[in-house]
Amino acid sequence: MAEQNVAGQRDEPGTVPAFTVALAVVAAVTYATFMLEHRLSPDLDAVNGYVSELSAADQPYHSVYSGGDLITGLLVITVALTALLRLRRRRWSVAGWSFLALFGLAAIGDAVFPLDCAPSLETGCALRERAGQVSFSHSFHSVTSSLVIVFGVLALLSLSIAARRYGWWPALARWGWALAVVEVSFALSTLVAMVMGRWLGILQRVQISILCLALLTVAWALYEDRRRARRGTASTRPVREGARL
Repeated sequence: MAEQNVAGQRDEPGTVPAFTVALAVVAAVTYATFMLEHRLSPDLDAVNGYVSELSAADQPYHSVYSGGDLITGLLVITVALTALLRLRRRRWSVAGWSFLALFGLAAIGDAVFPLDCAPSLETGCALRERAGQVSFSHSFHSVTSSLVIVFGVLALLSLSIAARRYGWWPALARWGWALAVVEVSFALSTLVAMVMGRWLGILQRVQISILCLALLTVAWALYEDRRRARRGTASTRPVREGARL
């Protein structure tokens, strides 16, 4: 049930500046740079190849994909920190925004620690990877990519719980947990695909698309707060003016 204040009114979360909503939308767009692969990187196998191979250091246009991750991370951290500073703080909401900031940090990690090469595209790269003859960046990229999923899911679950418990953010209350469950399902399917050696590319692309939808859901939730606050201000203004008569 939604928490209420002493007067019996719902305890609203507050609002963030309009630019915060815009940044969340832009972050969702920049995180979807993999959708440019059919034009920029047509040689990579979109069915079986890692999404991370698009930003491998030796691939053309790798800066486009790495840049998308970097921008997304910076924007998401800005959104999360702004929410922590401007919105009402409750245990689950603080946890959710904190996990979202860590998601942004992991996305930056993906950009800072790219793969050396594309294993699915180059036999020599795959052999070097199996022999352990790759750089720290190449090896550590799997860690940052895993953290992106973990923190993204934790952020969705925490914000969804906060939305339901405190009566905030209807969009997150309705869709946050569902997106988290679907993300976890595809993450587990990705592990199976890695063993089978098939469909990994498709599953990863779906995972990233879900995270993009999650960022749009966060943006919508924050926008709804601003719209509700404007309606509340407009509805009280005539009453105040009438009281002066």
